[in-house]
Amino acid sequence: MTIFKKINAWLHLWLGLASGIIVFIVALTGCILVFEQEFKSMTQPWLHAERPQNAEYLLPSAIKEKVAPLFPNKEISGIWYYGHGKTAKLNIRSDSAIYVNPYTAKVVAIINEEDFFHFILEGHTELWIEAKIGKIHVGQIIVAYATLIFFVLLISGLILWWPKKWNRTNRDKSFKIKWGAKFKRINYDLHNVLGFYSLLVALVITMTGLSMGFAWFSKSVYWLSSGGNSPAPYVDSSSDTTRIIPDVVMKNVDLAFIKGITEIGTYNKDAIIVSFPDEPSEPIELCTDMYNASWRYVYLDQYSLKELPSTQVHIDDLKLADWLRRTNYALHVGGVGGLTTKILFFLASLICATLPVTGFYVWWHRGYGKAKKPQKRIKATSNIASV
Repeated sequence: MTIFKKINAWLHLWLGLASGIIVFIVALTGCILVFEQEFKSMTQPWLHAERPQNAEYLLPSAIKEKVAPLFPNKEISGIWYYGHGKTAKLNIRSDSAIYVNPYTAKVVAIINEEDFFHFILEGHTELWIEAKIGKIHVGQIIVAYATLIFFVLLISGLILWWPKKWNRTNRDKSFKIKWGAKFKRINYDLHNVLGFYSLLVALVITMTGLSMGFAWFSKSVYWLSSGGNSPAPYVDSSSDTTRIIPDVVMKNVDLAFIKGITEIGTYNKDAIIVSFPDEPSEPIELCTDMYNASWRYVYLDQYSLKELPSTQVHIDDLKLADWLRRTNYALHVGGVGGLTTKILFFLASLICATLPVTGFYVWWHRGYGKAKKPQKRIKATSNIASV
């Protein structure tokens, strides 16, 4: 074995042991979160509302007018219309959410959103660690660096997997699991073979996670995919306060909502989030084109309804670097290709969760996979004195 391969094997071993528990938790919780929306749709009846005879949605102002008196101590800041046949959620800046029938404004349920999936998400993003150092979340930093280590492990693992010679015996060891062997060999194959098969998807999951965890990584991906360019600077758009028109806010919210589902949105047009500005300078915020875990933000002047400079470009008009940045979350959760990619990412995430376990077992029973040197037999000799 060359010095490079020895160093690589050493790094793979000790980085794996150091990050194993964290990688296991993050991968397993990510595996659970892949089908969060599908599971909720099947088990939470308050998410559904029958649409009577192709009825249209009630306008945001009408829903707010009917529901606000029922919750006098809560400020309704916006409405999330999930689509026809589904309830709408009122944003009330609380741990609870109010779900209403979007055709009648009848309150269907008041739900504490800190549920099982919220618990799993906290584990996935911060290991259930609430401690902070200043503004830094300790748990999030630990997850980010563990993800970076896992990225190194994937590369070093590929180097270890790569056969010295591409003969039939080595190909079988690299691509097949020998199910009829002893558990020690099966465990080694599960780590080695399944690790390779999940590599490409695991790299996508890891790199998109790093883009969310480190600004420098996100900027590097943009720089590489754009040919050396930097992302456009953030534009903080505000409504034109020189044109304040009294008592027009909710009327224009309704018009913005109609514009969003008839003109602006093109993907999944019936699903939209609309905000209620509570300051004269705030824009009306629309979230449209919520499709395959991607979305687009549109900001309108609350007086003129003109699109403001911070409005995001339609996804069909994005260049590669901007597309990667917009769809980073969708790529991370496997939503970019619908159910097919979700299943693929679920399986890859599940395999990633097993790698620390199988890898630890390989280390604990270290020595498997290395050619055993034949032991030299010591021949007994006897010195017989001649008489």
